[in-house]
Amino acid sequence: MYKRIVLKLSGEALAAGKGFGLDKQKVSEITAELAEVHALGVEIAIVVGGGNFFRGVAEQAREMERVTADHMGMISTVINALALQDALEKRGSRCRVLTAIEMNQVAEPYIRRRAVRHLEKGRIIILAGGTGNPYFSTDTAASLRAMEIQADVLLKGTKVEGIYDADPVLVKDAVKFEQITYMEILRLGLRVMDLTAVSLCKDNNLPMIIFNMNNPGNIKRVVMGEKVGSLVTA
Repeated sequence: MYKRIVLKLSGEALAAGKGFGLDKQKVSEITAELAEVHALGVEIAIVVGGGNFFRGVAEQAREMERVTADHMGMISTVINALALQDALEKRGSRCRVLTAIEMNQVAEPYIRRRAVRHLEKGRIIILAGGTGNPYFSTDTAASLRAMEIQADVLLKGTKVEGIYDADPVLVKDAVKFEQITYMEILRLGLRVMDLTAVSLCKDNNLPMIIFNMNNPGNIKRVVMGEKVGSLVTA
């Protein structure tokens, strides 16, 4: 169904509910599924967050200058990217980490043509460092990179089944949207991704699927075209 995908992974997903750090078992589960999907011939780009180590808008950053806090958050995404790279390569998947902030000793700088070339050569790419600019979230980075590398779809893994009209964790009778438009998300103020990311996808007609990362096999089901999660279109 989809030849080239961008998967947005939050740092919290790698912490598996612990709030801080990396959960070895969860990282292993995610990378096992990604390796399986990659073996099907799907070109995979991963944009990873860093909230399990540091978030620029979190409580611990309240006394900091926002630019400094955001830079710390960007660096934390590199830690997660390297962990994913290590786990993927142990499963036999060729992988490259590219960062928006240059760290030549540990990763390649993000260059659009280089990223596309890695995908064409059958390598998984992990894009760290967000956009490289403060005030922009990794959600926005995922949307931007998806457009730059001409991905077929943007996937966002969450802890719920899709998009709801209210927080399903707090509201028991929240209604799930099987399909929704970007304009409806903006109009209803749904907290799916930040507004900049949603607007980028809307303006460039990029479909997005929000699904539950905690259900084993969901990434493969989405890529194969099964109706999993919520589909967002223009």
